[in-house]
Amino acid sequence: MKQTKAVLMVNLGSPEAPTKEAVRPYLDEFLMDERVIDAPKWLRTFLVRGIILNTRPKKSAEAYSSIWWDEGSPLIVLSKRLQAAVQAHTSVPIGLGMRYGQPSIEQALRDLQEQNPALQDVLLVPLYPHYAMSSYETVVTKTRAVVEEKFPNLRLTVKEAFYQDPHYLEVLSRSIAEELPEDYDHLLFSYHGIPERHIRKGDITKSHCLNYENCCQKDSPAHHFCYRHQTTHTTDLVAERLKLPQAKFSTSFQSRLGPDPWLTPFTDKTIIKYAQQGIKKLAVVCPAFVSDCLETLEEIGEEAKEFFLENGGEEFTLIPCLNDREDWAQLLAHWADEFAGVKEVQGA
Repeated sequence: MKQTKAVLMVNLGSPEAPTKEAVRPYLDEFLMDERVIDAPKWLRTFLVRGIILNTRPKKSAEAYSSIWWDEGSPLIVLSKRLQAAVQAHTSVPIGLGMRYGQPSIEQALRDLQEQNPALQDVLLVPLYPHYAMSSYETVVTKTRAVVEEKFPNLRLTVKEAFYQDPHYLEVLSRSIAEELPEDYDHLLFSYHGIPERHIRKGDITKSHCLNYENCCQKDSPAHHFCYRHQTTHTTDLVAERLKLPQAKFSTSFQSRLGPDPWLTPFTDKTIIKYAQQGIKKLAVVCPAFVSDCLETLEEIGEEAKEFFLENGGEEFTLIPCLNDREDWAQLLAHWADEFAGVKEVQGA
């Protein structure tokens, strides 16, 4: 059977090895992305290649070394496992690319085309539940540019951010419920942080986001592109599904970089505060990521855990990302089938 439709899943990416030599070009590609550091190119070049790349690769390599698996980068290994798991549930060809590093988006599309010579339509699924210019948007922009330049005969359809998709929320909620200790004191939803200016840049109304208190709770067209609204909304929807008491869950933002204002509250400070306030059993989930990676395994699983225990906490649980769990793979396969017209999406 000639396949005319396929799916391309795209994740963040990873260095090829946990070494300073491998981390440096990866960080260069990542941080030189104008949607990650949204400064003029001359300033971005000065900051990244004049300052950051002279100091950060060694520290980052050490962090990667602490979480590296025998098979390679956890993010890459888990993404490939997910690709295989999704493919097992659908006849639609499933490709996998990385925004930074290998396998590249271009190589993933080339593989799909070579394996399916009749290919005409590709569904792009950025593996980010929420819209942010430094994650979802940069994947879409890069993929469109690659298609236009290298694969002009392909038609590209983009899967919207799925932060409030009921099937996704059911899978996420189930994954949390399976790992959440019965006697937990608090569940922290820790999302990757972004600068506040990214929120304002994405505000299509130019007058809503961060302009008044509780802006995320008031209806606005800006929410379609607002990372802060989408993450807090995910927290609320999951908490509702799990029937979490209001006092036993909260949202924070991790991984801030540089002196500019970033979304608050900060995860590290929040965790220390909770420990000092007497919370003894803390669980943390990171729904901005679908695959465990440096930001979950090292930043939360190692650093944040240490902060918590050093400040009076007793039990720290890192709830795994969705990774290659069966119900998540089935949901992605359903989206592929829906795109290809194979069958309608059924409940996850």
